[in-house]
Amino acid sequence: MSKENQLKAFERLLNIMDELREQCPWDKKQTLQTLRHLTIEETYELGDAILDNDLNEVKKELGDLLLHIVFYAKIGSETNDFDIADVCNELCDKLIHRHPHIYGNVKVENEEEVKQNWEKLKLKEGKKSVLEGVPRSLPAMVKASRIQDKVKGVGFDWEEPHQVWDKVQEELQELQDEVKTGNQDKIEDEFGDVLFSMINYARFLNVNPEDALERTNKKFIKRFQYLESKANELGKPLMDMTLTEMDVFWNEAKKL
Repeated sequence: MSKENQLKAFERLLNIMDELREQCPWDKKQTLQTLRHLTIEETYELGDAILDNDLNEVKKELGDLLLHIVFYAKIGSETNDFDIADVCNELCDKLIHRHPHIYGNVKVENEEEVKQNWEKLKLKEGKKSVLEGVPRSLPAMVKASRIQDKVKGVGFDWEEPHQVWDKVQEELQELQDEVKTGNQDKIEDEFGDVLFSMINYARFLNVNPEDALERTNKKFIKRFQYLESKANELGKPLMDMTLTEMDVFWNEAKKL
């Protein structure tokens, strides 16, 4: 599709948003606050579509997210705080400023130098900490990944994968030591350290821990539902089956 047709499609969306805000009882009542949880839900639905590699669904979910962006901008325009043009222009200005290797004279050798320059520029813009850009409400695993990625951008990182794995082993031993003491608060503390170190190790393996865990979730669900279907065929509730009987079907599921 040509750039002209793309702009026409976006203009069509803006016009529809204007009409809905003026005429639809539900759309008229929405605020930034009422839309927030819906936006979060749409983001997760997009994430599901990406993990499933369902490109048609990705297209649909991107549309839902775009609607929310346009909706927020429409609400902002009604209070004269900002509109969609302000949103786009501020984003464009930021992208140009943070890509001096494209729009300036800065030379970079690789992706890592781009990320380091990005973090340095953000600090020059007035941020007091490289961690300010990590949303407080992020899920803990995603937040840990972002924290580690952010500090890596300013050089606070391990040098070799084996160093990180040694740290994982150290944290596991500390967890086991606390398990023996039975202090629940310290056990939870050390368990968190184990997870944090494992997430850190994932970076060195070029593995996204959130994607990896979700992949395991999907695998477990598929195998357990196979187990349930087999139990149903036998007319025997799972709770009446022994673990040995369940293992037979579980191992079958693993081979599928």
